[in-house]
Amino acid sequence: MEKNLHSPEEKKSLSEMKDFEFPIFKTKTEGDSHSFNLTDPQERKDYFYLKAGDEIKKLQDYLKKHSFIAYLLGKKNSGKGTYSQMFREIVGEDLAVHISVGDIVREVEEEIKDEGKKQELLEYLKKNYRGYIPLEETFEALSSRSTKTLLPTEFILALTKREIDKHPKKTLFIDGFPRNLDQISYSLFFRDLAGYRYDPDIFILVDVPEAVIEKRIQYRVVCPVCQTPRNLKLLPTNKVGYDKEKKEFYLICDNPGCQNARMIQKEGDAQGIEPIRERLKLDEQLMRKAFSLYGVSKIFLRNAVPVEVADKYVNDYEITPEFDYRWDPEKEKVEIIKNPWVVLDNEGRPSYSLMPEAVVVSMIKQLVNVLGL
Repeated sequence: MEKNLHSPEEKKSLSEMKDFEFPIFKTKTEGDSHSFNLTDPQERKDYFYLKAGDEIKKLQDYLKKHSFIAYLLGKKNSGKGTYSQMFREIVGEDLAVHISVGDIVREVEEEIKDEGKKQELLEYLKKNYRGYIPLEETFEALSSRSTKTLLPTEFILALTKREIDKHPKKTLFIDGFPRNLDQISYSLFFRDLAGYRYDPDIFILVDVPEAVIEKRIQYRVVCPVCQTPRNLKLLPTNKVGYDKEKKEFYLICDNPGCQNARMIQKEGDAQGIEPIRERLKLDEQLMRKAFSLYGVSKIFLRNAVPVEVADKYVNDYEITPEFDYRWDPEKEKVEIIKNPWVVLDNEGRPSYSLMPEAVVVSMIKQLVNVLGL
């Protein structure tokens, strides 16, 4: 693994971050003349086995007898769910599970509407919840979706442990920690969970430039019929339309059952990261705190590579493409223009955003090292 950034600017950036270092991971190999379409399932599989076949085999053998718990930490829309799901597809979906803390809370909100399930949950919590806020108040906050009463850390801990217990002997990727944690409760959260199950605990920290998150939000669209998500700039469908009246391009859902439904933007997405800017700052603070905790192995996933050094580290097909469009009035047709996606990273350097597959290759190789395989 290529561990260090080499340019003076990169070293300066890291020294300013003091306790943070997200190294560029090298996936490019000498003499490799392959090219893959990473959106094609079979080619994606071939890519993974070319880049990390030995490591995948080691992980599969390990996971048949052992497991680990990985805690995913990164900003909202940084791709944590995508990376964990892709890992599951590679090693076998029966060997690993993705757990979203947000989904756990939403499921509990539904459970307490059913008196039988509510009583079952209450019995569990009476045995496992240790906190200062009475359970009745916590349930009331859930029922009313109150934003005034924050769910106590101890309550989230009990729910997370309950979910962990549902998946014995399976590797877990846990994502979405409470955002209202102060320094004390943050330490409590991880000190209580780490070692809860007799497995290696691993922090997976994800670094994504805010410019990437911005465009992921600004241009995402969804089919109003089947709810399939896409992105006008980053992940188009096979059909692109042009609204002559509004002079704007739009995606048409690929699902035949949707009968060429026009995909639409969710309310508020046009504002990009502005509505969640404070949350992104807090997410970064939480990552810094996790980094400073001793006794837990850490893996660093980096989404972007500076343009000036990219050819040393990655192949062209591992760079995320950006799509632009032009309307040809003579042919009455939309022309699709595809180029490597260049963004400014958080230090202001022109950088390429990586395809998730390249990031997952780095995760696989780092996992093998951390687990000592």
